Amino acid sequence: MRNPLPPDVIATPRRRLPTAAAFAVWLAAAPAWAVAPGEAAPPFALPDGGGATVSLDKLRGRVVYVDFWASWCAPCRRSFPWMAEMQQKYGPQGFTVVAINVDKKREDAAKFLAATPGAFTIVYDPVGTVPTAYDVKGMPTSYIVDRNGKVVSVDAGFRDDTKAAAEARIKAAVEAR
Repeated sequence: MRNPLPPDVIATPRRRLPTAAAFAVWLAAAPAWAVAPGEAAPPFALPDGGGATVSLDKLRGRVVYVDFWASWCAPCRRSFPWMAEMQQKYGPQGFTVVAINVDKKREDAAKFLAATPGAFTIVYDPVGTVPTAYDVKGMPTSYIVDRNGKVVSVDAGFRDDTKAAAEARIKAAVEAR
């Protein structure tokens, strides 16, 4: 198990734990997410495969599933069919999946999509501006954004045993008015 404390707060025979005040400063400076449920989702405007700009602001009034992915991400390969299913099932009720690719090279994303197509909106952020704004730590990471632009939930990773719970959160967001 990974130690959650940074190296400078681990006791060793030669070092002591820092003062309680130093630990409190470190703890306050280490958020779990830059964007937490109930907060406004950071805006973005990114190009899709055809060069059109997809903007979170223009999707206001819809529930948006913002998913960060990369070509090298094994769980992303499993999440794409599920996201396509969610798009098909809840799209008519005002739901949109926007999958943000973070690969530096578009060719890497193209190879992934050739093997694992996405039947939803895919945009590209090779510079990594948007995942930085969301403080994404790993792939995939997804955010459900409600019709008013507020984050409803944050999920890191993708596992088959959590799909039902994720769908329940999508359904609740879509049904909320």
